[in-house]
Amino acid sequence: MISKEAFLVESTVSAEDLRKKILPYREQERIRNEWLVERFETVLPRIMKRCGIDLWVVACNEYNEDPVFCSMVPAAMITARRTAILAFHLNEEGKIRRMALTRPNIGLDDYYELMWTNQKGSAWQDPNAPYPPETQFECLARIIRELDPKSIGFNMSENFAFGDGLTHTLYKKMIEEMDEKYIERIVSAENLCVGWLETRTEREMAAYTGIMQIAHAMIDEAFSSRVVTPGITTNADVKYFMMQKVIDLGLVPWFDFSVSITREKVGTLRGEHVIMPGDILHCDVGLKYLGLCTDTQENAYVLKLGETDAPQYLKDSLRQTNRFQEIVCSNYKEGRSGNEILKLSLEQAFAEGLKPSLYTHPIGYHGHGAGPTIGLTDMQGGVPGRGDYLLYNDTAYSLELNCTVDVKEWETSFRMCLETDVLFTNDEVYYLAGRQENFHLIK
Repeated sequence: MISKEAFLVESTVSAEDLRKKILPYREQERIRNEWLVERFETVLPRIMKRCGIDLWVVACNEYNEDPVFCSMVPAAMITARRTAILAFHLNEEGKIRRMALTRPNIGLDDYYELMWTNQKGSAWQDPNAPYPPETQFECLARIIRELDPKSIGFNMSENFAFGDGLTHTLYKKMIEEMDEKYIERIVSAENLCVGWLETRTEREMAAYTGIMQIAHAMIDEAFSSRVVTPGITTNADVKYFMMQKVIDLGLVPWFDFSVSITREKVGTLRGEHVIMPGDILHCDVGLKYLGLCTDTQENAYVLKLGETDAPQYLKDSLRQTNRFQEIVCSNYKEGRSGNEILKLSLEQAFAEGLKPSLYTHPIGYHGHGAGPTIGLTDMQGGVPGRGDYLLYNDTAYSLELNCTVDVKEWETSFRMCLETDVLFTNDEVYYLAGRQENFHLIK
């Protein structure tokens, strides 16, 4: 059990310490592989039991990987090899049998029981095998007959791309070899795919704070006089500084970063512009480390001559959006759907006089991750399908939202956007490495 105090840490580290926090790649592989085994032993049995599936089949081709595939193989296996079939059987004792129907020596041998050992038409045939040479799909059919599962999960989904990784061609090849009675037991593994991807182990949850510290520290450096010289630096310069920083650290930017300028009495500027005193800078950045993604939006204020802080009316605007964050987090309850959280949060925010918009998404192995969608920018009345999925403990979210704020001093209104990553565990929400409550100040 993780204590709440474990998350009450400094939200940033110094820019100088950034590189020290990044482990050598060999160590990263070791940790990720340890996490994988732990997930097989703790997460997978729980989710398979919850979904009522006792045999799960994940099949894909090289360079056309199923969205769950890379989360189920060791870190060094960056792609599938030829056709890869993984099978997971939940027995009556609640233990998982992990089976790989692939060629040997491709990196799975230490993590899976190799099942396709007498390969028809290849050099890998075993004359001493207790069964004749077989194709991968004949091997799968044999295993299914031997296990006699009550339900067989195939990755087919109308709502989640994460649960729809099985191609039509592979589906046809698999059912061509299966007995009719087992074809009738095939069910969608949609919720199993989502549950597997969204659920974090204790070690992953603990590490997420440090990963978010890296993201916060990078923004803190970018939104400072070390990078920005008003009258010279452009918003694009700041964007590419952060993207290059991520790459130099050996990490991965998972989308194209953005840095925008909002200017007094003008509004948000499009394209590249020189940063000037009085501007508000806004960034949207996301990096990936140890297989886990971050997604962060923060704001900076460029001080005018004689100023030592942002104007009070801007600080009040930030506080309104902070309040909306608190409202959303208060509505996180296990068993509620994303659409329920959206509806309750918007109703409460409007009742308090805010002008909110909520578009929070799960985060984890993918930036826009598996789990309940809590609003979309263009769907504030609910999201069919993905918004109906329920909230579970031990999951992470990118708390993405905004409030439209009327600023009479600017004779206009603007959107104050914030995004920070949170963890839902022990029926509580925790900000991973804090949240932005004050503007970054640039002199």
